[in-house]
Amino acid sequence: MTSPSANVTDVVFDFCGVLIDWQTRACLEGRYPQVVVDRICADNDPCGFYDYEDRMDHGEDFEAIYPDVVREQGEEIAEIFRDYIERYGDALPRMIPDMEQLLRDLKAAGYGVWGLTNWSHETFHFAFERFPQLGELLQGTVVSGVEKMHKPNADIYELALSRFNLRPESSVFFDDTAKNVTGAQAVGMHAFRFTNAGQARRDLKSLGMDF
Repeated sequence: MTSPSANVTDVVFDFCGVLIDWQTRACLEGRYPQVVVDRICADNDPCGFYDYEDRMDHGEDFEAIYPDVVREQGEEIAEIFRDYIERYGDALPRMIPDMEQLLRDLKAAGYGVWGLTNWSHETFHFAFERFPQLGELLQGTVVSGVEKMHKPNADIYELALSRFNLRPESSVFFDDTAKNVTGAQAVGMHAFRFTNAGQARRDLKSLGMDF
């Protein structure tokens, strides 16, 4: 086992879009008419799925949000949203290619490996149920919906650093969303916008990490 870099000791990963492929469409296709699925999954979020999920990621309970879904979208879309939340594991079709190996390589080299995610406390369990290797590899995870804190606000990064006993200057954070990368940098962490596992390896090696 090699020794960690003197400068960087720990790597913190976002989940969806970094460790796990999250696809709303994968949960809905084949169960609902394609035109309905296409509308729900459109970038401008006409049915509000991503907005309602964001509220859940902030810590709101599904049952508190559901009446708003009925009122704003109607019963049919609301029931599809309920089905989506209940079958959320189907929206997680795979881990991002080569990310499991990256985590294994980092751990084998002596680096700490952690999670920090904006995710509902009601659906986060699907991540570890679908991909139990994450429970094996990650040494701890901070979940926004549990803590009622949310990236990119400073408090959730500071909580993760404190809980995991990390120093910001010796920690690296990966997220696929630019504002969340900026949030991590604002509290003193190294941070990169994630595109793929190969680029993540190059980013880490640019900091002098040896793995």
